[in-house]
Amino acid sequence: MAQESEGKPLSHAIVEAGVKAALADGNKGRYFIAEVDGAPAGQAMVTREWSDWRDGWFWWIQSVYVLPGYRRRGVYRRLHDHIRDAARGADGVCGLRLYVEVGNTPAQETYRAVGMADAGYRLFEEDWSTGSQSGGTAV
Repeated sequence: MAQESEGKPLSHAIVEAGVKAALADGNKGRYFIAEVDGAPAGQAMVTREWSDWRDGWFWWIQSVYVLPGYRRRGVYRRLHDHIRDAARGADGVCGLRLYVEVGNTPAQETYRAVGMADAGYRLFEEDWSTGSQSGGTAV
């Protein structure tokens, strides 16, 4: 998924361990699977972030993937609607968020089509999982 949408190769072993960890501990993430005729067609994972500004939880939609043969057929819309309905029915959830790679315009169009809007933020990170120690300047 990362390779296809962002050109980023990932370690299979690390991804497998991460998925297993989330499946074993619902506090780490919750997976939603879309099926068509009983076969998997797409997926999304949801994690939570506490917002003190809103006194509520944002559900972050992550790891979105729809198999190529099912794209542009409403699979993500149904998956998104299901997640939105679950979030609206859960106590203390104030909204949905997701991040999208800046060059992935098809995904951005899809997210706008389901009612999401650019929140006006840029995402900054220090990613230590890659082994490189980028970010931060000594003062």
